[in-house]
Amino acid sequence: MTHTIQPSNPETTPAPDATDIPAAAAPAAAPASSASVPPALKRRVPKYSDLAPLMQFKKPEFSKEARLKRASTVWELRDIAKRRTPQAPFDYTDGAAEEEITLRRARQAFLDIEFRPGILRNVSAIDLSTEILGKPSRLPVGIAPTGFTRMMQSEGEYAGSQAAEAAGIPYTLSTMGTASIEDVAAAAPNGRNWFQLYLWTDRDRSLELIERAAKAGNDTLMVTVDTAVAGARLRDVRNGMTIPPALTLKTVLDASYRPAWWFNFLTHEPLTFASLSRYTGTVADLINSMFDPTLTFEDLDWLRETWKGKLVVKGIQTVEDARRVVDHGADGVVLSNHGGRQLDRAPIPFHLLPEVKQAFEAGNTNAAIMLDTGIMSGADIVAALALGADFTLIGRAYLYGLMAGGRAGVDRTLQILEKDMARTMALLGVSKVSELTPDHVRLLGK
Repeated sequence: MTHTIQPSNPETTPAPDATDIPAAAAPAAAPASSASVPPALKRRVPKYSDLAPLMQFKKPEFSKEARLKRASTVWELRDIAKRRTPQAPFDYTDGAAEEEITLRRARQAFLDIEFRPGILRNVSAIDLSTEILGKPSRLPVGIAPTGFTRMMQSEGEYAGSQAAEAAGIPYTLSTMGTASIEDVAAAAPNGRNWFQLYLWTDRDRSLELIERAAKAGNDTLMVTVDTAVAGARLRDVRNGMTIPPALTLKTVLDASYRPAWWFNFLTHEPLTFASLSRYTGTVADLINSMFDPTLTFEDLDWLRETWKGKLVVKGIQTVEDARRVVDHGADGVVLSNHGGRQLDRAPIPFHLLPEVKQAFEAGNTNAAIMLDTGIMSGADIVAALALGADFTLIGRAYLYGLMAGGRAGVDRTLQILEKDMARTMALLGVSKVSELTPDHVRLLGK
């Protein structure tokens, strides 16, 4: 039986019926007085004992650790990086091709979503671990291949690979890296190291790199296929960016208020492409002279026969090409427009993701879908996972951390992303990566 209990206040007595009170006896409204003001609202002279707890003056901290700790977002790490890095290497990282429309659109794509949270779920423990290409990763994000990394900051690939090892995530070394395959493997012996390959016109040299990667313990080969020719990276052209950086009047003036970068650059081993012979010239000239514009799917077949580990194709920008590379033996694809650094107005990976996911499900393929370009927060990563990505990769985001503080800066990037992801998932009512679905995200305007 259900009882209905009426709310009551036991400290009050029932008011008499108004008809029982003679009109002459009805009390008049009492004027406001100081006695009716609550004690907390009466003004008084503050006591020192009240003020003392409020006066918490912290000693200023100027250490690298304090500087990085104050950064709460990847954007704030970018601000630090810009102050500490000469313009040419910073712009090489920060910039994109032509008018940089692709990069802006890629970042806007992550902003143009609406999360759809579920409530009353147990999210006391958030598990961010996942599996990618047959092995576990503690976080659903890895470090993408980036060239010339020691130019951004002298610790370069060593900082990236060691931070990835500590975080329990994959690290991808670029063919155009400034640390060798063997040195990276030695620096992060317990990490999961992948190698990114640009197929050269000289197949013997490509084969040599593949063999070195296998011997050093790399379990995944990531072949990049969107660089038949170099994109028009106009910031690099305007800066006269060369490898190694040239000491012109402009660069000397630029260095005058960034002495730490130049001190590190000049007191460490000269900057070279560790997997290539010594090269001097512009980045575009190198790409145009070394990479092969005649590549076809037959070359992918050759790679599949040659490489015995996992094979991933990076630079997929259409559903048709995603299907075709899987048909030619790829174990996974990276939906990527090279960070907007090749073809301007290229397709946006985040927009392409649902179509590729649908095509793979329709074709009953279990090939992994990875995504990069535009990721600047853990919320971006969660959105990509919800829409069908198995994994994500970051390039610029980790390089901002590297330029802001070397290895410690990369660690800080990963800490920020991990905290972002855990918070976003908890607020969505999700405790595991596998629980994310397209129902958690709505594309605005679609």
